[in-house]
Amino acid sequence: MNPLRGRRRPASPEARAIIQASGGALSRRALLGTAGAVGAGVALGACAPPKPPATGGLAALDLPKDVSATDKVVKWANWTAYMDIDEETQKHPTLEAFTKRTGIKVEYFEDIDDNDTYFSKITPQLRAGQSIDRDIFTPTDWMAGRVIREQLCQPLDLMSLPHVVSNMLDPLRQVSFDPGRRQSVTWQSGFAGIGYNRKKVGRELKSLDDLWTDDLKGKVVVLSEFRDTIGIVMQSQGVDIESDWGRTEFENAVEFVEQKIDEGYIRRVKGNAYLEDLAAGTAYAGITWSGDIFTLAWDTGDDAWTFTIPESGGTLWSDNMMVPITSNRQANAHKVIDYYYEPAVAAEVAAFVNYVCPVKGAQEEMMKIDPELAESPFIFPSEQFIADSNIQGFRALSADDDSAFAKLWSDRVILGG
Repeated sequence: MNPLRGRRRPASPEARAIIQASGGALSRRALLGTAGAVGAGVALGACAPPKPPATGGLAALDLPKDVSATDKVVKWANWTAYMDIDEETQKHPTLEAFTKRTGIKVEYFEDIDDNDTYFSKITPQLRAGQSIDRDIFTPTDWMAGRVIREQLCQPLDLMSLPHVVSNMLDPLRQVSFDPGRRQSVTWQSGFAGIGYNRKKVGRELKSLDDLWTDDLKGKVVVLSEFRDTIGIVMQSQGVDIESDWGRTEFENAVEFVEQKIDEGYIRRVKGNAYLEDLAAGTAYAGITWSGDIFTLAWDTGDDAWTFTIPESGGTLWSDNMMVPITSNRQANAHKVIDYYYEPAVAAEVAAFVNYVCPVKGAQEEMMKIDPELAESPFIFPSEQFIADSNIQGFRALSADDDSAFAKLWSDRVILGG
């Protein structure tokens, strides 16, 4: 592992290898504009809540009175390993700087293990108009779409988000689940592929089939977010996951996962908690998220941890900052959201989490932190990298298909496995 320079996480050997194979620096990404682009309205994730009720539009919302002026707090629910952190103090430098600048204290919680479990827990309260004691939450695109359909989040005041308006990457401004970005702002994007420990595995894993070997039996974890696990399995079965495939292709992939569980290859189907198995050494490899593996390498001091896009392709996704319908600190939440679209702040976060950064100007700021990271395709991927790696977004599902596929996945894999 390279020594830490400043507070950033070092680039992984895999990222450097891809950069070198690409002939050096990769251009600032312009990818996010199609169904196969990070954050461009692709659907991602896990199991579905009940179908949303009919609603009367944003004008009908009865929002809580904003107490931001007298209550200088924001409570933020996010995913694990998704924020810069000072290893000595265990505090988050960018949040500390925000508090120093604004006087607003941010209470930051790693509440979300996967979309389904978290939103299944809080959705009944939100529907009942009860506080969930959070002012920002961070769902993946597909779940953000459901939250918006059910009117469980608040409209954003774009006049209070000048950095978002100026610095959001242009293709992110129009997403199918939130046209005009009136209720959501991209936090980070990333890839799903194969994560593994080269020392423990003893070889390179290049394809999904490389996971299903006798020496890895019981040592493989896969994601509970079906759009990632099933998406990668479908790609390995020759399916273009951005196209108009149907129930047959989905069931074939579910059956494959069931088979690998029954045969003893897959140890666990988990949300973000899969990292515990990898860190503990009870699992050596799996279908994982990109930035998590770079974080694991840093946290364990073991640069044998490797992330790769399978030869048949990987998936991509985005998570989004949103304000719950019951929050009464809306103005404070807006200030936090806008702060993270300042390029220097976005670059500092990206240097730690190693996920795809959605902010214009952040790559230039990253050059000041670490020029090597500024060329990482896992943080600033080019269109060519996306195309060459066959990285795709799981196609948007109709409400009926979403519910049916989620139930199938839950019944046969999450509960059945």
